[in-house]
Amino acid sequence: MKQKKSTDLELYLRLLTYVKPYLRIFLVAVFALAVLALTSPAIAALFKNITEGVFQLSEINLVTHVIVPIILVFLVAAVASYISRYALAWVADRLVMDLRMEMFNRLLSVPCAGLDRHSAGSLISRFTFDAAQLKEAATNVITTLSRDTLSIIGLAAWMAWIDWALTLVAFLAGPVILSVLLLLRRRLRRISRLVQDSMADLHNALGEAIAAHRIIRIFAGQEQESERVGQKANANRQANMKFVAASAAGTPAINVITALALGLIVYVAAQHAATDRITVAEFNSFFAALLMLLSPLRRLARINEDLQRGLTACESVFAFIDQEAEADAGKVSVSRLTGQIEIRNLSFAYGTADEPVLQDVSLNAQPGQLIAIVGPSGSGKTSLVDLVARFYDAQGGEMRVDGHDIRDLSLACLRENIALVSQDVVLYNDTVFNNIAYGGNRGAGMERVREAARLADALTFIEDLENGFDTVIGNNGSRLSGGQRQRIALARALLKDAPILVLDEATAALDTESERRIQQSLASIRQDRTCIIIAHRLTTIENADQILVMDNGRLVETGTHDQLIARNGVYSRLYAGEKDVSDQDRKAD
Repeated sequence: MKQKKSTDLELYLRLLTYVKPYLRIFLVAVFALAVLALTSPAIAALFKNITEGVFQLSEINLVTHVIVPIILVFLVAAVASYISRYALAWVADRLVMDLRMEMFNRLLSVPCAGLDRHSAGSLISRFTFDAAQLKEAATNVITTLSRDTLSIIGLAAWMAWIDWALTLVAFLAGPVILSVLLLLRRRLRRISRLVQDSMADLHNALGEAIAAHRIIRIFAGQEQESERVGQKANANRQANMKFVAASAAGTPAINVITALALGLIVYVAAQHAATDRITVAEFNSFFAALLMLLSPLRRLARINEDLQRGLTACESVFAFIDQEAEADAGKVSVSRLTGQIEIRNLSFAYGTADEPVLQDVSLNAQPGQLIAIVGPSGSGKTSLVDLVARFYDAQGGEMRVDGHDIRDLSLACLRENIALVSQDVVLYNDTVFNNIAYGGNRGAGMERVREAARLADALTFIEDLENGFDTVIGNNGSRLSGGQRQRIALARALLKDAPILVLDEATAALDTESERRIQQSLASIRQDRTCIIIAHRLTTIENADQILVMDNGRLVETGTHDQLIARNGVYSRLYAGEKDVSDQDRKAD
C-alpha cells in the first residue's frame, strides 16, 4: 500500500521528535541562542549613546554608558555563542546517531525481497550522505530560525521605538523577499533529490569497484572503471552545480530588493530629519540596527537551501525506516526442533516475476538424514533452501518443520534451529575466534570453538596463523584462501549445533582430501540433525540418504545414488559428465 506523502512541516516535526530525549540540552542551546539574539538590538541601542556621548558631547558618562556596556554585551555574546554551538552540535550528532541506528535496525528486519530492490551503494548513501544532510537541517535551520528571528524581532522593535514609519518602510521589502524564496523552494527540493540519487549511484559504483579489484586488474578494466566512476562523479558534480545555481540566484535578487529598500529609507529619513522627527543619534542607531538586520535576513534567505536538503534527506531516511518488517505472525516457539522437514507441492517466484523458480516441489527429510540437492545452475537449488529459512515465503504449497506449518513458527524459533553455510561466504574484519563464535554463540568458550574448527578441518591452519584464533582475517577474510574462508564459515555453522544444517556448496573451494575429512565429520554428527547439502561435486554426496535432482525449478528425480544411476536419467548424465571431466583431468596430469 502506497504511503501518503508527508508535508514539509510533518517531516520537520517528525525529525524534531528525535530531539526529545535530549530536550534539556536542546533548551539550553535555544536559551543561549535567544541571549545571543538579544545582543543585536543591545548593540544597536549603544550606537545612540556613542553618538550622543562622543560626537554630540552630551553629558553622559562614557565609561558607564558606553565602554562597560559594549564590553559586557560582546562578552555575553561570546559565551552564548559558544554554548549554543556546542550544545546544538551535541544534540545534532546524537540525533544523527539515533537515526542511523534506527535505519540499521530496520535494515536487519526488512524482508530479503525488500533489500533486493536496493543496491548496497544506495543504502550506504542513506546512512552517510543523507544522515549528514539531516544534521544540517537539525542545526543550521534551528540556529538560524531561533537566533536570527529573535534578532530581527529585537532590532525591529528598537527601530519601531525610534521611528515606526521608517520601520514600516524597511519591512515593505519583506513580502517581495518571501515571494523570491517561495519561487526557489520547489526547484531546490527537486534538485536536492537529484543530488541525493547521484550520490547513491557514486557510492554504488565505488563499492562495486572496491569489491571487484581483482577482476579489474586481471581483465585490465582500470580504464573502463575509471570512466564509469568518473561519469557518476561528474553527474554528482553537475547536480551539485545545479543546486548552487538555483540557490545562488536568490541572494543577488534579495540584495537588489534590500538596496532599493535602503535607498527609500534614506530618502524618508531625510524628510523626517528636516522636520525634527528624528535626531542624528537616533538615525545613527536606527541605521545601525537596519544594517545589522541584513546579516540575519541573508541567513534566513539561505536557510531555504539547508531546509530543502534536509527535508529531501528526511524523505529518504523516513521512507526507509517506515518499511514493513518481515512478516512474523508465528506464535509457536520450540527450544529445539528435531529437524523433520516436509514439503508438499511448493511453488515460488521472486517478486512479481511471471516465471516461477520452483514448481510443485515435494520432499520429506527425517532427523539424522543427509539430503543432497543437485542440478544444473539456475535449477532452483538455493531458492529451495532459502524458503526453508523463510528468507522468502512461497506463494503455493506447504512446508512443515516437526509437523508445524513453517509460518506458525516464530522467525526467531525457526532460525535458531537452522545453521547455514552459503556459497557466498561472509566473514568479518575480526579475529578468527569472533568469526566462529558469532551472534548467539558469542559466549562460547575456547574448547567449543576449537572442536567446531576441528570438525570443519580448520584447526590446523588456524593454529599455524601468526596469532592463532586471535588473528584478524581482514575484510571478508581477505587474508585467507578461499578454502580457509569456507572452513571458518563451516566451523561457525557447526558451533551453532542446530538440528537443521544447510550447506550451500560449502565445500566447493576445498581440495578433495579436505572435503573427504569434512564429510567424515558430518557423518559423525548427522545422527542428531538433518543435513541438507547443495552439492557441486556429485562424488561427495554418493552416501546421501536422499538425492533430489532439480531441473528448471522442478524436482525431476529423487532417490539414493545407486537408484538414480540405475534410472539412467538426469542425475546419471550429470554424474557421468563429471566423471568424464575428472578422468580427463587425471590423464592431463
